Parts: sequence; C-alpha cells; structure tokens
Amino acid sequence: MDSQKEALQRIITTLASKNDEIQNFIDTLNHTLKGVQANSSSILLELDEEFDGLYSILDEMKESMTNSIKQEQARKSQELQSQLSQCNNALENSEELLEFASRSLDIKEPEEFSKDDFLQKTFRVTMASAFRLSLKPKVSDNMTHLMVDFSQERQMLQTLKFLPVPKAPEIDPVECLVADNCVTVAWRMPEEDNKIDHFILEYRKTNFDGLPRVKDERCWELIDYIKGTEYTLSGLKFDSKYMNFRVRACNKAVAGEYSDPITLETKALNFNLDSSSSHLNLKVEDNCVEWDPTGGKSQENKVKGKENKGSVHVTALKNNKRSGTPSPKRTSVGSRPSSIRGSRDRFTGESYTVLGDTAIESGQHYWEVRAQKDCKSYSVGLAYKTLGKFDQLGKTNTSWCIHVNNWLQSTFAAKHNNKAKALDVTVPERIGVFCDFDGGQLSFYDAASRQLLYSFKTKFTQPVLPGFMVWCGRLSLSTGLQVPSAVKTLQKHENGMSGSTSSLNNVMQ
Repeated sequence: MDSQKEALQRIITTLASKNDEIQNFIDTLNHTLKGVQANSSSILLELDEEFDGLYSILDEMKESMTNSIKQEQARKSQELQSQLSQCNNALENSEELLEFASRSLDIKEPEEFSKDDFLQKTFRVTMASAFRLSLKPKVSDNMTHLMVDFSQERQMLQTLKFLPVPKAPEIDPVECLVADNCVTVAWRMPEEDNKIDHFILEYRKTNFDGLPRVKDERCWELIDYIKGTEYTLSGLKFDSKYMNFRVRACNKAVAGEYSDPITLETKALNFNLDSSSSHLNLKVEDNCVEWDPTGGKSQENKVKGKENKGSVHVTALKNNKRSGTPSPKRTSVGSRPSSIRGSRDRFTGESYTVLGDTAIESGQHYWEVRAQKDCKSYSVGLAYKTLGKFDQLGKTNTSWCIHVNNWLQSTFAAKHNNKAKALDVTVPERIGVFCDFDGGQLSFYDAASRQLLYSFKTKFTQPVLPGFMVWCGRLSLSTGLQVPSAVKTLQKHENGMSGSTSSLNNVMQ
C-alpha cells in the first residue's frame, strides 16, 4: 500500500512538472505568436518608410534636375533672343542705308553729287551694323548634356532585396564561468561571418531552472555593442538561484535571431536580519543594524500603555459582573509570528544581539560585514538557534565570533565558550565570514585582501544562524555572495596544514 502510494506520488510529481513545462511552452508560443504579428507590422511600417524615403529622394532629384533644365533653357533662350534682336536692328538699319544709297545713285547733276558728300554717304554705308554681326548662333539647341541615364540605378533597384540577417550565435556552456559573483558568458558563430559588427547580450535573474519563462518576475537586461565573443558581468548580487542568458549578432544594418538561451546556477546565501527577536536597543532595517539607546524606552512606554488598558479592562469586567452584563471574549495579547528561531523572547540585558533569519544546515557560505568607523563595540559570528536571550556571542558553547572593542582600550579577539584569543592583526574595514557547515569550519577574513584573520574548527550539531552584536555604532551586511575563489584556495591550503590555526582552536576548546 505504502509503496503504491509512493509510486503514485512520484507519478503525480512528474506529471505536475511536465504540466508546468507544457504551460511554460504554451506561454512561449503565445508570446512568440504575438511577437510575429507585432514585428511583422513593425517591419511593414519600416518598409513603407524606406520606400517613402526613396520616393522623397527621387522627387528631390527630379525637382533639382528639372530646375537645371529650365535654367539652361532660359539661358539659351535669352542668348538667342538677344542675338535675334541685334540682327533685326541691323537688318532694319541696312534697309535704310540701302534706300539712302539707291537715292544717291539716282542723282543726275554733278554739282549735287560732290566729293565730300560722296565720302560721307560711303562711310555711312560702310559702318552699317550688318557688317559687324556674327551670323552664327551663340548657342545651339542641343540639350543632350542634360539627359539622364538611369539604367544602372534601375538595375540596382531591381536587385533590391531583404538584408542578410546574421545567424544566431551558439552559447558554449562549457566555456561559461560563474565565480566571485561574476558570470562570464562565451559564445561562437555557427559559421564565419565577417559582416558582424557587434553582439548584444541579454540576461535576467530567475528562480526557475531550465528554459526561460515568459511569465517571469524580472525583465531582460541588455548589454549592447560587445565586440568580442565573450563578456563578463561583474559585481552581481546573487539574490536568485539562476540567471538566463541569450545573445544575438548584429551587422551594420540588422540584428539576427537570439541564441538558444542557457540557464546558469548562481547559488549564494541570502538572508536578512531577524528584527522580531533582536534587542530592543537595536534598530534593524533590511541588512543594517544600528544601536538605538531610545529603543527600549519607547517599548517600555508601549508596555505601560498596555498595562493601563489592562487596568481599564479589569475595571470594566468588575462593573459588568455587578450589572449582570456578560463579559466580552478575551483575545491573546503580545503574540508574534514565529521566526526561524521559533517563538521566543527578544534578546535583552547586555546581549545587544540580532541573528539572521535563515538557518544554515549544510554547504559552504560566505557573507561580509562592514562596521561604522566610530563603532565602539561589535561582534560577528555564528550561533545555534538555542542561544539564550541573555547570552552574548562568544560567551557560550553555542556561539562563535570575533569581537572588536574600541571603548577605553582597543582589542580584537576570537571568542567561544567564554574564552578569548587575542588577534595580532589590524581590524579590516570589511570582515568576510566563511562557514563550511559540513566541514565544521568558521573562518574570518579581511574581505579586501583575503587575509585569514582566524578559524574555528568544530562539529556543528545543529543548524546555525549568522549572529551580530553592536553597541554604539552600526553594522551593514552584504549577502548574496559566493565563496570567493581566493577563500576557497586558502581553505584548501589551510586544511592541508596542521599549523597555528589548529593550535589556536585547541586553546579555545
């Protein structure tokens, strides 16, 4: 019976997973169909715009050439009209001179035809404008120099076709690398294409493995104008389990299809501070905790207010009993939602502590802490969920930490089980915390230089929580970080040696 139920449960789980894949594929098909329709309309509009642009250019060229022909026509007409006018004037003058000369020839009397008079008449005829005219047109009627041959352009337009689209690149998962909160994506073209100008890389964070989902919470982010065939995204916060990637190639005119997307795992520890059980003198906001000396007082005022309300309620009950009026139903007061640590009171007394809201039960994890420069005292470490509300980090056998004290005298020490080991190193601006739960190791590093500050070696018997103490100052956390490669290398080196670190832990036991 039980085995049959287990088999049925496996089948149900597999079917549910398959249904989820099919639904995602349906969403992808619908999204693609909408994309085809939208992109087709967009391409048609662009095509109309391109042809309208060609028509506009042709109209401009036609107007320009027409103006040139008209200007040439006007110039030649003006030249010919001027020459024609000169010829008409010369012809009219010549006719007058001919008539004058003919009358002179008709003179019979010698005294009327004197020598001087003859010379004057001869001079007038000789100076006729007809003798100075060029009887050749200044311009010809030939306009062939303004003829246009569109045969080459027509042939070019007839060969007009759609642009060659680059093929989709292929992302090589083997060459892709996820390390140190950086992701290097590498790809190649299926065949050589010397027309490619650049690539476009798109990525997005997701919590789903496998193919990208259309209905995902996050949008694709774009990196344009990548000249090479790989790109490294750096300085990322891995606050999701995976990242989707896809690439497309572009030439000078058009972008090609996207590559087949790939999903890379970007696993890292993400946690916030558990404000529900932090000390009342600590102000917790997201991944920051700050000492607030007025926090307890405001809470005391709230408690007094509740007590006053309680006394009024008791008086009302007494009056109700006297009058015979039934009392209302009582509701529980002061209950709060249970956190990862379970239902418990806040830290109190001198335990100015706040824990993370996510338990570590396996694996290797890393986070960083930065303290305010004038912070007087703070601790960074780990603790079991059973840490008491009066307990301080490092003073119990269920907590481990390094403690910085800048009050009265400066000290820097590793603490566990109420024992301390002074650390002869400079307190860094940022402290990196490395937890290897399965290997039973807690190490602290200078986050900038990766210098090892101290290591605890133990066997964790319960889930642990990141722990922080702060007094007169402020701490800020950086989570979503992978274990840095340098830390992994140092851990391998340290685990291979039995030196000072082991002896320090022996002192702490």
